[in-house]
Amino acid sequence: MGQSNGGFSEPGLRRLRHVLAGHVESKKIPGLVALFSRGDETHIETLGTMRHDGGEPMRRDTVFRMASTSKPVSVAAAMVLLDECRIRLDDPVQEWLPELADRQVLKQLDGPLDDTVPARRPITVRDVLTSTFGLGMDMTVLGTPIMGAVFEKGITPNLPEPMPEPDEWMRRLGELPLMHQPGERWQYQIASDLLGVLVARVTGQSFEAFLRERIFEPLGMKDTGFHVPADQLHRLPPLYAPDPQTGEFQVWDPAEGGRHSSPPAFQGGGGGLNSTADDYHAYFRMLLNGGTHGSERILSRAAVELMTTNRLTPEQQAARQELALNAVHISFGQGQHGGWGFGMAVRTYRGDYAPIGQFGWDGGAGTSTYADPVNGITGILLTQVGVSVPNSVHLMHDFWTTLYQAIDD
Repeated sequence: MGQSNGGFSEPGLRRLRHVLAGHVESKKIPGLVALFSRGDETHIETLGTMRHDGGEPMRRDTVFRMASTSKPVSVAAAMVLLDECRIRLDDPVQEWLPELADRQVLKQLDGPLDDTVPARRPITVRDVLTSTFGLGMDMTVLGTPIMGAVFEKGITPNLPEPMPEPDEWMRRLGELPLMHQPGERWQYQIASDLLGVLVARVTGQSFEAFLRERIFEPLGMKDTGFHVPADQLHRLPPLYAPDPQTGEFQVWDPAEGGRHSSPPAFQGGGGGLNSTADDYHAYFRMLLNGGTHGSERILSRAAVELMTTNRLTPEQQAARQELALNAVHISFGQGQHGGWGFGMAVRTYRGDYAPIGQFGWDGGAGTSTYADPVNGITGILLTQVGVSVPNSVHLMHDFWTTLYQAIDD
């Protein structure tokens, strides 16, 4: 199959580089950092520039807005608490989040907010970790009263008002009815932000402080956090959201004075982290290693297995898959995994080159981070182009396709 290089063939690696370079040369992706490993071999590709009109080149230590790829990392804080028996999976969360006691549930998803029935049971830690606590982002029901209220109250990032500090966020969340009964249906985003508030209240520390102490510092993730310090902002490219009609580059979030240039009021586990390829590589390699980093244990093997395998019931999984298939024209093909663990997708069927068991997630700011225990692969792909257009998602698909075709056993 050609000369082998740590489990990858040289022809395969050349094809991967050629495909990545083609995306940059097309001028649709200004720059990228791709880091991937198999066994003891690690490869890095840095292509293009920080800005679409040129400027500084991309570097291995460029800092990116991780967007929804924050989810697989932020959930580790909860796994530490589970390991230490400070929370239990079927504990009602109202012990720490009293705002979520005595929930009401909409009779109909598109109905008025006061047409409700009582929740059949309390929301549990397990519901939050599996994104099934009853409320979330559902782009198929935009325009309904409940989705309008979610946006108006600033429950989600950037739409249309900034998220408030955690106690106020919880107060507003507590004013909303649930969309589904607790534990009934998988829903996106809000559970991952709720997790951060839960961790902070259980520990008495800020979510970031606990993550830094228990996850980031032990793994050497020195560039990961909820904002980029002023003296490091030169490493953060602008985030572009190209015009969907013309493709013209528009700055969605600048580095200087942008959303990530100062500590946020709300430390969002669902999409607030900034990081580098090497930091994320350390995290996903730790998961592949069963929770260890060098000689240090970060998470128990049981915790890693729990979070990186499918946790959805067949009914929940079918509903999630139907949602992904019906939105394929909007997501540009992203999200076709089947299952969900804690804070991340888990592939439960072979829909493309990746095998069953691969876990991780993608981000709306142009980030893709997965690990594959079948082949021992970790891959991190980072860009500065949001998914207002398909370009960064097409790049993600091509990165993973060429990475898998480069395997040489």
